[in-house]
Amino acid sequence: MSFELHSISKSFQDVDALRDITFSTKEGEIFGLIGPDGAGKTTLFRILVTLLNADKGSATVKGLDVRKDFRKIRKIIGYMPGRFSLYMDLSVIENLQFYATVFGTSVEKNYDLIKDIYMKIEPFKDRLAGKLSGGMKQKLALSCALIHRPDVLILDEPTTGVDAVSRKEFWDMLHQISSEGITILVSTPYMDEAAQCDRVGLIQKGTLLSVSDPADLRLSADKQLFIFKSSRKVYNYLEQIHGISNTISAWLFGDELHIVTTSERDADLLRSSIASWDIPDADLRKSDPGIEDYFMQLLSVQTVKS
Repeated sequence: MSFELHSISKSFQDVDALRDITFSTKEGEIFGLIGPDGAGKTTLFRILVTLLNADKGSATVKGLDVRKDFRKIRKIIGYMPGRFSLYMDLSVIENLQFYATVFGTSVEKNYDLIKDIYMKIEPFKDRLAGKLSGGMKQKLALSCALIHRPDVLILDEPTTGVDAVSRKEFWDMLHQISSEGITILVSTPYMDEAAQCDRVGLIQKGTLLSVSDPADLRLSADKQLFIFKSSRKVYNYLEQIHGISNTISAWLFGDELHIVTTSERDADLLRSSIASWDIPDADLRKSDPGIEDYFMQLLSVQTVKS
């Protein structure tokens, strides 16, 4: 296993940033940690890259303990933090050469690993890093994280604030890197990026809700999703919908209400209830759930338990 975590917990004063996080990753896989801002993703990554100590639990990277073997871990790990952290007043090539030197290697020695990424920004190698576009900064940061040929790569929300085309290019690059045998642990707030991972962990408020194959991120067969729309403010009906028998959960999704029932047959009660509210343009329709709906359903179950 590349990463093994057991009951990792971390608190900051009265805030539980992480609560008993346990999972492991396979060699060479892309493992996505998906959740909104404030879910605990960055705190967890800082523990794994030995910048922060957990209050409880244990974690290893390639069999090395994050507390006892932090010096060894720093040599085998590539880390791309969420905020661009390269030297703004150095050029593209100067940043790359600097990071290669720090790890006791050279750009030429490991150029084959970064070639497909770096060649996209090589025409601008003499441009200051601070003058690069968001997508180019992203490619430079990834090149610097890979220049010492790490065994594992940790990327903290690398596609946040980047345009859709650059996001797609970035994920294509990650799949290429993974094919080289490098294990990738990547976090993102974008639910649609789950499909790009081999496995994903859904995290919210420091709690790991689920770890699974992206293909399994769907509601179970005994549940049915319905979407309720109206020109009226649908959130005004949220409490009433929660009170309908056989309605498992409901939440606001943009200008819609997403409602989960125990089955399509039990949804007849939902239909008749909404009809009785005398909403002229009420629109209730069956829908195929997306990963956002799976996440919200998990979250609603977690809320009930707590």
